[in-house]
Amino acid sequence: MLRSILNAFSVADIRKKLAFTAAMLALYRLGAYIPSPGVNIDAIQGVSSNFGGSNVLGFLNLFSGGSLERLSLFALGIMPYITASIILQLLTVVVPSLERLQKEGEVGQQKITQYTRYLTVVLAFFESIGYVFLFRSFGNETGSSVVGQLTFPKVMLIVICLTAGATLLMWLGELITQRGIGNGISLMIFASIASSIPSGITKWWNNPDQVFVVMMPFIALAVIVAIVFVQEGQRRIPVQYAKRVVGRKMTSGGSTYLPLRVNMAGVIPVIFAASIMAFPPTVGQLLNTPAALDFAEFFSPNSVPYVIGEILFIIVFTYFYTAVTFNPVDQADNLKRYGGFIPGVRPGRPTAEYLDRILSRLTFPGALYLGAVAALPTILISQTSANFYFGGTSILIVIGVALDTVKQLEAQLMMRNYEGFLK
Repeated sequence: MLRSILNAFSVADIRKKLAFTAAMLALYRLGAYIPSPGVNIDAIQGVSSNFGGSNVLGFLNLFSGGSLERLSLFALGIMPYITASIILQLLTVVVPSLERLQKEGEVGQQKITQYTRYLTVVLAFFESIGYVFLFRSFGNETGSSVVGQLTFPKVMLIVICLTAGATLLMWLGELITQRGIGNGISLMIFASIASSIPSGITKWWNNPDQVFVVMMPFIALAVIVAIVFVQEGQRRIPVQYAKRVVGRKMTSGGSTYLPLRVNMAGVIPVIFAASIMAFPPTVGQLLNTPAALDFAEFFSPNSVPYVIGEILFIIVFTYFYTAVTFNPVDQADNLKRYGGFIPGVRPGRPTAEYLDRILSRLTFPGALYLGAVAALPTILISQTSANFYFGGTSILIVIGVALDTVKQLEAQLMMRNYEGFLK
């Protein structure tokens, strides 16, 4: 991995892509410290206690890189875009017109992406309104006025700025994906979580539980090793190609394999599940009534209902996203079209059924693995009164994004330097 990163700086084109990615992430982190207009910077320090790592606001603040507790321009983070993506992907299953668009290839995907952008703006607008009134209630509790006297022009000014910040982040993420290295949205979440690591290390070191201080590095190392081991695990399906005539030439047959990863969905199910489980407590915090606050506390991170719900959603989204990214019927048709077959399995429908059976067997342990990594460290840490920065969800996202980015970097290097990878 380190060799790949060092080799990347020897290629001018990759250096430009890395520099562009770093510049966009630096701009993202800069916006996290620019307060929204109409916000009292001095008073906002008094409400920071509401954003502890053990509640949903602390979780959302972690995903926004600390922007939410400052009510900065990027306070909403990238979560509205992720929520919009979840909604559109679910709608493609139940809405026939969206399903047809998804099957139209690149043109249909562009239309779905456009719908996702519009929905992101709408969600960011309503979330901004909720956060304005939430911070006002926090200010009333602490006796400090965060947003001052609420008037319609002031509310609209803050809401428009927060919505524009979320839209800008969506655009920056797409720019990173197109012109940089890696997936822009995932890298932004990675940068948000990584920015909290120094604070998490400080709180870990100052934790009064000395047993936890000693055991935490070993727990973290074991989780990291397990994540890397499973993320790289794959089932290789042998594929044989027969000799066939193409024009006036006869192509020789050969053998290769079809790699099926244990966790084909990556970290996407964890991000989706975390976004959905954060929704009920967020609504409870925004309503700010006794019943709503009790409901928010019931589904707060580190609670048993939250962990159970997160595991269930992770399993569901793992199957869903795997089915979206890998279609056994299409794979079987492609193999048949190019003269490929799996030894011992007839081409066509039997091949599709065989791949579907293998994929189902692989997806189930992969889903359980994602749920275990996301939940078990959180449960252990909640028993030792540690903070949330070392939660399994955060570690899984950071490691998963890092591995995917390095793989894309290696693919870029392979296109420009074959010899170094064939030796």
